[in-house]
Amino acid sequence: MSHVISRFAPSPTGALHLGHAFSAIRAHDLARAAGGRFLLRIEDIDPGRTREEHVAGILGDLAWLGLRWDGNVVRQSARLGLYADALDRLKAMGLVYPCFCTRAEIAASAAAPHGPAGAVYPGTCRHLDPQVRAARMAAEPHAWRIDMATAIASAGPLDWTDETAGTVPAVPGEQGDVVLARKDAPVSYHLAVTVDDAAQGVTDVVRGEDLFAATHVHRLLQALLGLPTPLYHHHPLLTGPDGKRLAKRDGAPALALMRQRGMDGHALAASLRAGAIPAGIPPASA
Repeated sequence: MSHVISRFAPSPTGALHLGHAFSAIRAHDLARAAGGRFLLRIEDIDPGRTREEHVAGILGDLAWLGLRWDGNVVRQSARLGLYADALDRLKAMGLVYPCFCTRAEIAASAAAPHGPAGAVYPGTCRHLDPQVRAARMAAEPHAWRIDMATAIASAGPLDWTDETAGTVPAVPGEQGDVVLARKDAPVSYHLAVTVDDAAQGVTDVVRGEDLFAATHVHRLLQALLGLPTPLYHHHPLLTGPDGKRLAKRDGAPALALMRQRGMDGHALAASLRAGAIPAGIPPASA
């Protein structure tokens, strides 16, 4: 029996689109080709944007495409204790610190360098006086950031493997002191996805190449927390005839709209497997 386990982990903050379908199909087919397991995880840790109707839409869209997952659907909102435990371990190791800065303050900082994901946190709160820090923690909302330089020194040299890129030296420092727990949510994407993939025994992570840079951070967290490192499959992003990526923020059409129009989901999946977008896809504004 194969030990390959892949997963699809969408956020229920909007409808799935063709880019999601492309990634889900690749993760599903990888597991099925190996006789392994394909898991579905709902990343519902953003209470301000998560909607139950989007969860229902995700399940319906995947079934419409002909994709079936193994076991129960896992929801991150039911796993907050796991994330808290991981954060507590990093706190005990002296590798995280509270941050009181707003996004506007960080963006306005002339000292803020830029990395793959945009402005890199300039470390404003990293060396606050302990008494000042304690007083502010008692009175102000705060996030928790990793002390990247200290964490890298603790972990030592690391690498990870991508199916296409091969062995990749980990360079998480380019991301700066990333947030591991947000002011408005108990955990960030970086920490949650690292903990979840390990807890679910995921062996192969299939996701878009736009998350390639984030993997450097995830590899560091795996080392710090003593977690296994999966094999990564970062695939090219799906693009339309105009060459632009098909993503929600760029106006990609929703799968739900295609379902409503009576399109054949299995035929759509077959086209995406063949690397083609079939004619008749409705525009996002329709």
